Amino acid sequence: MAVVALGGWPYRGPMDHRSAQSWLNQYVAAWLSYDPDQIAALFSDDVAYRYHPSDEPTVGREAVVASWLGEGTSSEASTRDAPGTYEADYSPVAVDGETVVATGTSRYREVPDGPVVRTYDNCFVMRFDGAGRCAEFTEYYVRRG
Repeated sequence: MAVVALGGWPYRGPMDHRSAQSWLNQYVAAWLSYDPDQIAALFSDDVAYRYHPSDEPTVGREAVVASWLGEGTSSEASTRDAPGTYEADYSPVAVDGETVVATGTSRYREVPDGPVVRTYDNCFVMRFDGAGRCAEFTEYYVRRG
C-alpha cells in the first residue's frame, strides 16, 4: 500500500491549529472514501489506534486500514457505512506540541439523504509524529438521546 499526499497532506513541520484542522478534514474524507491509500496517509507506520479509551490498540498502519475497511480481525473492526449515510465535522480544541484534542459530531442515516437516525458527540485525543501523521489515536464518543 502506498502512502500518498492528498490535499496537501502529509506535511512536515510543527502541528498547529491549521494543520490539525487539515488532518481532521482528510480524516473525514478518508472515512467517506474508504480508499486504503487515503486512510494510510493519515497514520504513522506504528500507529496505536483505539476506537474506545479502554480498548487494546489496533497497532500499525496496515492493521488500522484493514480495521477501517471492516477487514480487521479485532472485535473493534469498523463496519463500512454505505455511501451517503455518514457525515461528520471535527475541529481541534487544543494543540500542544505533538498532541491534539479535537471534538465534533458524527451523524448517520439509514439511507442516503434520509433523516439522521444516530448522532454522536466525539472527542479525539491524538499524538502526531514529525511528518504530521497520527501516531496515537483514541476516540471518546457519546450517542445523543
